[in-house]
Amino acid sequence: MFFATLVAWPLLGNLTCEETYTHCTKSENIGWRYFMIIMAGVAIIMFFLRFVCFTIFESPKYLIGKGRDADAVKIVHEVAKRNGKTSEVCEQLAGGELAVPIRQSQARAALERNLEKVDLTHIKALFATKKLAFSTSLITVIWAFIGLGFPLYNAFLPFIQATRGADFGDGSTYLTYRNSFIIAVLGVPGCLLGGLLVEPSFIGRKGTISVSIVLTGVFLFYSTTAVTSSALFGWNCAYNFMSKIMYAVLYAYTPEIFLTKDRGTGNAITASVNRVFGIIAPIIAMFGNLETAASVYVSGALFVAAGLLVLALPFESRGKASM
Repeated sequence: MFFATLVAWPLLGNLTCEETYTHCTKSENIGWRYFMIIMAGVAIIMFFLRFVCFTIFESPKYLIGKGRDADAVKIVHEVAKRNGKTSEVCEQLAGGELAVPIRQSQARAALERNLEKVDLTHIKALFATKKLAFSTSLITVIWAFIGLGFPLYNAFLPFIQATRGADFGDGSTYLTYRNSFIIAVLGVPGCLLGGLLVEPSFIGRKGTISVSIVLTGVFLFYSTTAVTSSALFGWNCAYNFMSKIMYAVLYAYTPEIFLTKDRGTGNAITASVNRVFGIIAPIIAMFGNLETAASVYVSGALFVAAGLLVLALPFESRGKASM
């Protein structure tokens, strides 16, 4: 986001026809073309660096599943070598002590093997005890509230401001992308600050997440009071800064409170719920009353509620090994 807005600001800000233009030539509106060319060029460079300049090894687990034990051993040895380590277990595997039967590699056989694994074992493990069930349910609700809160705010705020006479009159393309760049820049120190706050014992992961989510909701509330472009810009900077702290820590904390063997399933559940509730928000916008501030207030309340719910989570992963 930082890089994209950095490129977009000078190009789209200066080489784009405003909505008020009655006549727009290609040369006056060529900024978006330059922007796409630069973004595509960067993607090609990254593709080249990824596949030519360095190698990402295949997963040993995948290779063993294909019966290619020797290849798996080579990769693990290479990884250990680059980290100044050795692996005796790999020697045992190479000698056949831990070898697994060679499996078929045909697409049909692979599909059949994967279908055999479709069960509820990992889901049940997330609710195996009352404490785990409570933790899993609560973190899922928190992600759901966040997933619903942001789209609700973004969908309804422009209508709220318009009905309150917030006619800024300075919404030029240049100013829009300049503000977007500044807001994106503030996300960088937000992420770094989140990384620093997770370790001190006086706040830890839960405290950092709770405070950042609550303040995100508070700033969303106050953004409804903006009647000038500068005021709205200020509140947007504030809530974007806090939301970046929130996401930086929440994305790290969520997998930490799941058992290692069930972590992928837990992440899938929370991410899915977050996206599903994000889809629900536009539906609410379609049938809701856009002439009142109720939805924006609900959005802020969802964030505040999510922040308070974090304090009820039974696990604080700071300073502890993975479960």
